[in-house]
Amino acid sequence: MSKQSPFTVVIPARFGSTRFPGKVLVDIHGKPMIQHVVERALESGAESVIVATDNPDVANAVAGLCQVVMTSPDHESGTERIAEVVVKAELPEDTIIVNVQGDEPFVPAKNIKQVAQLLSDSEGHMATLCAPLDNREEAVNPNAVKVVANQKRHALYFSRATIPFERQALLDDISDPSKADLTLLRRHIGIYAYSVKYIKQYVAYTPSPIEKIESLEQLRSLWYGDTIVVDDAVAPPPSGIDTPDDLTRLLEQLRLK
Repeated sequence: MSKQSPFTVVIPARFGSTRFPGKVLVDIHGKPMIQHVVERALESGAESVIVATDNPDVANAVAGLCQVVMTSPDHESGTERIAEVVVKAELPEDTIIVNVQGDEPFVPAKNIKQVAQLLSDSEGHMATLCAPLDNREEAVNPNAVKVVANQKRHALYFSRATIPFERQALLDDISDPSKADLTLLRRHIGIYAYSVKYIKQYVAYTPSPIEKIESLEQLRSLWYGDTIVVDDAVAPPPSGIDTPDDLTRLLEQLRLK
């Protein structure tokens, strides 16, 4: 295994979530969500951790834990927010940046290290992770983003639709999920690694039609022919928190453990 490459974690932490406003500050076991994310990033061995936010309350929540860069409230994606950070922080163009979402309080530190190394060991423009998708309900859930990759581990497409689509099993109204072969289905995990140089290239692109249709920023890279390397996460990823109900469900799961 190659030596771990140095990397910087940048955590975009927008306050105004559409489905769950202020979620990065909700209390989880006595700490705001964003603090949990920062702690996982620090555990990963990152050279530095930066929270990128447009809200002073978020900045105050992590004061003393890591660096904070105040950013514009007008960015349309986390990568665009990170692009402002790398310019303000004057980071060298070969710096590996890992984009860890501000609403992933239990992201495994191992996965943060993994995605940085995946980029370093490849010739891809970006790297990201996925996980087996093993139930039919999630397979048809548009909030669960799916990814299909080729044998070189290069992403072919990301979608909120079920891809690859097993026509007969998923089209039929079956009551037994075991009748559907889900072995090729992968749920995308929203963690990215890319160089500062590529981040600047990405934001210089005109937003693509497919990213607007799917509301998935990574599709901009594929639209312009860039390579996204993808691999199964080494540690089981937690469920995403998109709504208050998601948080309630997650806290209940933790209580039962």
